[in-house]
Amino acid sequence: MPIREDIVLLASYNTAMNGRLYSAAATLPNEALNADRGAFFGSIMGTLNHIVAGDTIWLRRFMGHPSAFASLERMVEIPAPAGLAHRYSDELDALLVHRVRLDAIITALAAEVSDGDLAQPLSYRNARGDQRKHFSSLLLHFFNHQTHHRGQASTLLSQAGVDVGVTDLLAWIPDAP
Repeated sequence: MPIREDIVLLASYNTAMNGRLYSAAATLPNEALNADRGAFFGSIMGTLNHIVAGDTIWLRRFMGHPSAFASLERMVEIPAPAGLAHRYSDELDALLVHRVRLDAIITALAAEVSDGDLAQPLSYRNARGDQRKHFSSLLLHFFNHQTHHRGQASTLLSQAGVDVGVTDLLAWIPDAP
């Protein structure tokens, strides 16, 4: 089971990598960002939209945690996406506004969560019905999902001639004393 410091690290990595990914994407024209590249969500923008949709779905589910995290109260203002392929915008700047907002909520949640919170189960509903899983495992899935699809977006950007730079979590892990 991860500890609170692991979640804080993953939230920091998430924010930094999203910043890097969006900066790299901003070097391409909108047509290139929206061009179908044969990826699971079609284009670079389709992939970035999917990450935002997935994060929004999970953060809204996390609102049901017994600890009622204050950091997630802002999710009430953010409507749930229509599905995993929901398109928030075909314009990078507009999507970035949403991304930055979510990353601030994720960072605040990581700062708020305790080791005790991680050990609690979370009940939620998805397409397969009612679920109940350990919150720590769900957070690992949440961050892994982001990393997986950022990897896809990084590949699409690389194929378009744009280098995202180092993407390994290892670069964010502090040295041990």
